[in-house]
Amino acid sequence: MVRLEFYYREGCHLCESMWHELGDYRSRNNLEFSCIDISRDESLETRYGDMVPVLAHGERVICNYFLDPELLDAFLVNPD
Repeated sequence: MVRLEFYYREGCHLCESMWHELGDYRSRNNLEFSCIDISRDESLETRYGDMVPVLAHGERVICNYFLDPELLDAFLVNPD
């Protein structure tokens, strides 16, 4: 099971768009997503404030602003 973090801000149109585009990935059995609203945590707001939405695995940012299916697929082939 691979767990990805989706950092977003409520009301962000780019965040909503990326989450929608992640629909096919969300239906996979081997993936889990943690949705984290950065506006609820000052340290996350500082870290990701200008980058949202951010799709990450731990400290590794896979993509931000827009979903990059090629980068995400490459990560899923080799998540380490």
